[in-house]
Amino acid sequence: EATLDLAERRRIRSAIRELQRQELERDEEALASKRFRPERGSHRQDDKENWPRSRRLEEEQQTALAALSRQLEAITDVEELTKLLRAAGEYEERKLIRAAIRKLRAEEIEGKALSPCPGGGYSGE
Repeated sequence: EATLDLAERRRIRSAIRELQRQELERDEEALASKRFRPERGSHRQDDKENWPRSRRLEEEQQTALAALSRQLEAITDVEELTKLLRAAGEYEERKLIRAAIRKLRAEEIEGKALSPCPGGGYSGE
């Protein structure tokens, strides 16, 4: 805004976009390196105080995910699953809900392909 030269403004905006792109790439690389870190080896000393607590939380999460999975099997409406997906906070919950949505959509597509058309044939032909 300090310069009136349009070409200089373009160069400045271009430089800013390039810096933003580089920053975004650095952030993505940092996330990727965190996401794909190797599992902690057995040679590493575990935090003895937090281990039972984290183990209990993991078991509780597994129980909750199993209950959610059973609940999702009973739902046959994609809209309802989409609402659950938007409300879900945990990655694993969203993962299960997305899988249920994909399953329902596949069943709907399969059902449409096998259902008879008004003309007497099948829509899959």
